[in-house]
Amino acid sequence: MNQGHINTETASRLSVAPMMDWTDRHCRALHRSLSSRALLYTEMVTAPAVIHGDRDRLLGFDAAEHPVALQLGGSDKAELAQAARIGADWGYDQIDLNCGCPSDRVQSGSFGAVLMKSPDLVADCAAAMIAASPVPVTVKCRIGVDEQEPREALPRFLEAVREAGVRRVTIHARKAWLQGLSPKENRDIPPLDHDLVLEMKRAYPDLHVSINGGIASLEQAQALLGQGIDGVMIGRAAYHDPGAVLGDADRAIWGEGAETTPEEAVQAMLPHIEAHLAQGGRLHHVTRHMLGLFTGRPGARAWRRMLSEGASDPDAGPDLVLRALGMVEGARSAA
Repeated sequence: MNQGHINTETASRLSVAPMMDWTDRHCRALHRSLSSRALLYTEMVTAPAVIHGDRDRLLGFDAAEHPVALQLGGSDKAELAQAARIGADWGYDQIDLNCGCPSDRVQSGSFGAVLMKSPDLVADCAAAMIAASPVPVTVKCRIGVDEQEPREALPRFLEAVREAGVRRVTIHARKAWLQGLSPKENRDIPPLDHDLVLEMKRAYPDLHVSINGGIASLEQAQALLGQGIDGVMIGRAAYHDPGAVLGDADRAIWGEGAETTPEEAVQAMLPHIEAHLAQGGRLHHVTRHMLGLFTGRPGARAWRRMLSEGASDPDAGPDLVLRALGMVEGARSAA
């Protein structure tokens, strides 16, 4: 099942961030309909859940989603090694260790951003994962947490994981405050420091460094790549306005292919929707991720309203999506 031939290093020139409650298999199907090249990530899954939980529900994905990375959470090296091996056996192209999530649940489990305080533990975990996984193991981190000085904490962290054999990291260019800020506030309030991440790339030229945090457009991604960073990871902007971020990514970032329009993405999603409904799923499981497809365009409000109001109906199907698309096309003609 493993697709080890896929080069996730090339794909990670542009990636969509792992986002809890958002980047499920339906979201990834939509993003893949817009870009054939971008690296996609799962939501974070804890290592114990991978080992003991419902793997089909937690890990199942469609082959069309490749290249796709599994992000793991945990701090027990034996569990992480086992979970990494399972993820590789399920066909994921890359396994990523989360050292950036600031949620209370993550802290109580001693993983996520709190691991920035324990670089040697992260190194041990990463080394065990690398030994167990036939596909690349990567790390996603912050520039620091709490009272840490990022210019001291981040190099120490990077040196530790590099020594363990990690060759690719994604750095969220914000500190995480583990006390006093909610996970949502941690995405906005700590100041961004893109310059520090660019400095780390220059200081560790053998590391493949992707940058994350506050990147809102394809143009901004291109500018950062032009400054020497290896990859750009976009989160909320790719979710809320996927057409603008991903529709022209293959041409703009990799120099191949033509722009995919939101209308084309809708048509491409219809077989996925039909397959999901045939398995007993509901339309809104898929369309909740499609609400932002026409952001900023005529008919966007009608599209969102029709899907938001109608997709939860047990009988809702592809015909509702096509009617909503007709509203967009009608609004565009009238504009």
